[in-house]
Amino acid sequence: MWKEFKEFAVKGNAIDLAVGVIIGAAFGKIVGSIVEDLLMPPIGRAIGNLDFSNLYLRLSDKIPPGASLADAKKLGPVFAYGNFITVAINFIIVAFCIFLLVKGINRLKRPRTGPPTVKDCPACTMSIPIKATRCPHCTTDLSRATS
Repeated sequence: MWKEFKEFAVKGNAIDLAVGVIIGAAFGKIVGSIVEDLLMPPIGRAIGNLDFSNLYLRLSDKIPPGASLADAKKLGPVFAYGNFITVAINFIIVAFCIFLLVKGINRLKRPRTGPPTVKDCPACTMSIPIKATRCPHCTTDLSRATS
């Protein structure tokens, strides 16, 4: 079992996955900072000096109007939608960046084409091995047939 685990752990796929998770976590922190520190403050200011992190609906009469989100949570249940808006914008940006990354990688991949391994029979147009001298479907002698 140790040998199998060692082969799995050192296989390229497992190491690639580990590197991807680590880079993804770091990338998520960068995008989170971009959203929370660079995008949301100007959006909040444009909307009227809103701080999205403090947007919530009171679900209890015990919570006074205008209380901060932290104070409101101590006093009763709240529907805190401001943080959700920030996380949703964060997700959209991360998803879009990953989309662009995958699209770029797929563009760099070259199709792996080698020499042809099949050809069409000139008589019946069935696909046959390139080295065939007789069509297995219609029995045409391919050494005499013209292409």
